[in-house]
Amino acid sequence: MMTLIQLCIEFFKTGLFAVGGGLATLPFLYEMSEKTGWFTEQDILNLIAISESTPGAIGINMATYAGYITEGVIGGIMATLALACPSIIVIILISKFLDRFKDSPVVQGIFQGLRPASTGLIAAAGLGVAKLALLNLDVYEATGNLTDILDLPSIAYAVIIFVCMRKFKLHTLLCIGISAVVGIAVGF
Repeated sequence: MMTLIQLCIEFFKTGLFAVGGGLATLPFLYEMSEKTGWFTEQDILNLIAISESTPGAIGINMATYAGYITEGVIGGIMATLALACPSIIVIILISKFLDRFKDSPVVQGIFQGLRPASTGLIAAAGLGVAKLALLNLDVYEATGNLTDILDLPSIAYAVIIFVCMRKFKLHTLLCIGISAVVGIAVGF
């Protein structure tokens, strides 16, 4: 019961302060992982993969998955509700006042400050994911060989997917499907 309460508190805080969408929740999840031990960095990578490939908001999907692996179905439900609750409260409050104050220099200043903060949170999350997905830090620590640090097949595959999405405008779902098949076939 105590873990469930702590889970709700942690995800409520995450929902309150993760400005910038679902990927902005990643720094909070890394911190939560270190602080509580509920899930590993590998679990976070799996969480991202599942959240990106399932319908719905990525932050909500991540909360559901993290809650589930921590406290089962009830944990998944409670973490999801706890993450969404601050957004609902804030949006209701903002909607009451935004029309009246949207041209205010203070409100404009707040938005000017939140945009780069969101970008920073998302960039930090992206770098954390890249570190886990594209580097072999465990192998490097074991061997001390600098050439072991890069997971070259994963880096090449990430570049291929990036190019396919940017240059050839491949649909996200197609890339996810292809990646799942490649992962099974090659065993990334």
